[in-house]
Amino acid sequence: MFFFGILHLIKEHFEFLTTHLCYVLVLVGIDAELDELSVDDVSQTEDRIVSQWREVSADERHQLCDGVNELLRPLGFETSLLVIRRANSLALYFICMTLAALTSLRDQWESEQLKDIVQKLFTLLSRATQTVRVKRLTWPMNDYQRCLNFFSSARGWQT
Repeated sequence: MFFFGILHLIKEHFEFLTTHLCYVLVLVGIDAELDELSVDDVSQTEDRIVSQWREVSADERHQLCDGVNELLRPLGFETSLLVIRRANSLALYFICMTLAALTSLRDQWESEQLKDIVQKLFTLLSRATQTVRVKRLTWPMNDYQRCLNFFSSARGWQT
């Protein structure tokens, strides 16, 4: 699964363990299925969202950057949206740098605040005149549990 490949890559290349420091983060994969009634063409809209995300994330001075940053601000400083890519739906990959960031992201997912943020983000990136609605935002409990377990095991590394 792509998710675990990325986790392994992050663990292998970005963890820096010494007796004094331990950087740990997890990658959270969430699937967003667009509501086909809110857009003319789901496939075309997904392509536009992914394309615009690539441009925005590659260029800090992109004209949409300020709007994207404002929309993602409720996620906090310890959570970043890393990738939006097409799968059967749109896959969003968030990096959570702390356990608190992970649990906060889950709380936002459960309260549907994350869904609202993603809908606003998709509307901005697609440059749609109407809200691009998300029919379903999927984050399986077992994936969340794996992320929790990763932070728990990381605490053992620190001692």
